[in-house]
Amino acid sequence: MQQQSFDCVCAGCFCCLISIEMKKFLIVTGFALLLFVPLTAQEGGHVFSFLRLPTSSHANTLGGNNVSLIERDPSLVFHNPALLGGEMDGMVNLNYMNYIADIHAGSVIYTKNVGERGAWGIGAVYFNYGTMKEVTAENIILGNFAPQNVSINAFYSHDLSEKWRGGFAFKMLYSGFMEYSSYGIAADAGLSYFDAENDLSFGMVLKNIGAQLKTYDSRSENLPWDIQIGFTKKWAHAPFRVSVTGMYLNQWKFSYTDESLNQTSLEDSFSRSLAKHLVFGVDFVPSQNFWLGIGYNPKVNMDMKLQSGNGLGGFSFGGGIKVSKFDVSASVARFHPSALSLMLSISTSLSDFAM
Repeated sequence: MQQQSFDCVCAGCFCCLISIEMKKFLIVTGFALLLFVPLTAQEGGHVFSFLRLPTSSHANTLGGNNVSLIERDPSLVFHNPALLGGEMDGMVNLNYMNYIADIHAGSVIYTKNVGERGAWGIGAVYFNYGTMKEVTAENIILGNFAPQNVSINAFYSHDLSEKWRGGFAFKMLYSGFMEYSSYGIAADAGLSYFDAENDLSFGMVLKNIGAQLKTYDSRSENLPWDIQIGFTKKWAHAPFRVSVTGMYLNQWKFSYTDESLNQTSLEDSFSRSLAKHLVFGVDFVPSQNFWLGIGYNPKVNMDMKLQSGNGLGGFSFGGGIKVSKFDVSASVARFHPSALSLMLSISTSLSDFAM
């Protein structure tokens, strides 16, 4: 689905692409990054790591993440708020993922246009680790508990010009484990570019910029903030689209351990480091009512690699179809060597049910 188009006073010139509104948006985004980077650049682990998981079946199909795909699919807004637009007026999307074993995740979002150039949305992401036993050091079972994470999101986007759109997301975060709990806030700021004539789109987003407001104990942890950039291009004479997404662009190398080599801190070569920052996806789109896709995430493949194999690690597959008033899609990915993860998604427009 194409983004809404608006006539520009200086159509065709450079100022049309880099409008005053876009400059303001970039300035605000830059100040936000400068403000929060000192808070998130400290040493330590990550809290609310569930924010890295895919919340779109289509994005999950294309390698687990996509910030540039232009579709009438509200679930993509979780990946880049600039993908929200007036074409999603009155839409509802539900997602469910069976992650591993009895670990489940889900999301819901409602979107609505505002004025001629704006749109807003409200949504939530839920991640449940299943039921676990509470056991003492003496192996005495005290009962059961269910760790869970929740993110409540508010979105807003605005068409900056005929081809550019900016978006913002605000998140209220909660995580609970037994008697321990943590709260935080985060924000995403994104840009989207779409050239309908050449079937080319581009996306950029600063994700999870924020802070932990209440810690589990006395130790403060960082949010999994990230810089992501990607593009999607449809072939000129064939129903195929290629997507490439760059992730973890706020860091270069990843340290890891290899117990088989008795080494606890290793660093990748240049080529491996580069590969771990990229996600690849291809989808076959013969019509607006049907698609099939495949994706590959090199980092997941390398992180989940076993001596005995796990050749499908990092690969994902999926498809979607429009059935009556509903868009239904499903995807399968391998985030863990021992199990496949299944995601289901359904979207509809409430206006289709108007009496």
